[in-house]
Amino acid sequence: MKLNNRQISLKTRVLHRYLGFFLVGVMAMYAISGIIMIFRETNFLKSKTIETRQLETNLTGGELSPKLRMAVKVDRKEGDTLYFKDGNYNQATGLATVTKMKLPFVLEKMERLHKATTNSPLYFFNIFFGLSLLFFVLSAFWMFLPSMPIFKKGMYYAIGGVILTLIMLFL
Repeated sequence: MKLNNRQISLKTRVLHRYLGFFLVGVMAMYAISGIIMIFRETNFLKSKTIETRQLETNLTGGELSPKLRMAVKVDRKEGDTLYFKDGNYNQATGLATVTKMKLPFVLEKMERLHKATTNSPLYFFNIFFGLSLLFFVLSAFWMFLPSMPIFKKGMYYAIGGVILTLIMLFL
């Protein structure tokens, strides 16, 4: 069965519409987490948490980094206590105190999903979502027949969007 241009346009519109409805929650989550990630180097929406951990005694600054899962550069040593940017470690007792700024639980989960890598079990989902967004971009050109005035007007907006993207890329 061969489809004509009108049938392709109609099928594309239906798929575009229902995929858009299906992904509405995911798109909102990525939009919110993307905005929040702009402020990741600030304390916007973050709250201070103090964590204490019992480690082995007599560790050096270099040995602390993997244990605390953070970069540790010792600023100074007073007695048995090593001080670093976000905390301290007592070599005699093995007690480490670390101050962290954390997003609220849900926002932290959203940001983690947004930044997923191949080490995350959800990275296939990110690939699916990225391909879905690419489908939205391409299917927009098949929503209307090229002979329709709305298609021609849409092409002007598409050209404007591409120009804006190029400006943003090279600023």
